[in-house]
Amino acid sequence: MIYANEVLHWLKDHKALFPRLAGMLAPGGTLAVQMPHQNNAPSHWVWVSLAEELFPGRVDMEAAPGVMKPAGYHHLLSGLGALSLWETDYYQVLAADRSGHPVRRFTESTFARPILAALEPDEQVELVGRYEEVMERAYPRGADGTVLFPFRRVFFTLTV
Repeated sequence: MIYANEVLHWLKDHKALFPRLAGMLAPGGTLAVQMPHQNNAPSHWVWVSLAEELFPGRVDMEAAPGVMKPAGYHHLLSGLGALSLWETDYYQVLAADRSGHPVRRFTESTFARPILAALEPDEQVELVGRYEEVMERAYPRGADGTVLFPFRRVFFTLTV
């Protein structure tokens, strides 16, 4: 068994990676994978769209975590064995944070790291300020400052 939980989205070229991992399995072996699939949610795409709007061409999104759409994994892996593929939204309560919107604090430590790293400190401040404005509308805070944050995950198992 090869088991990967929340790590393979950081690696590039899934079209080569996953067939290679499947090829390492003994007959009857299983590849079990879970990855965040949040790139189409406002929490993630707003980082990209604002960075491109404010600083065109400055951010190389190849450095950001990448996950294909589920159909891409289906087409890539279904011919290699018995594939089971699904997505689930988990709802997390993000704690109130006096230093910023809870969704910003959550995403800036993961997805947004390569985006922010490509910018100068004053540019980071500008991007974060604009991002915060959008997050206040996309993910409203509760009376206690917390945010109920839906987080999508893609799962699959492939048995060869």
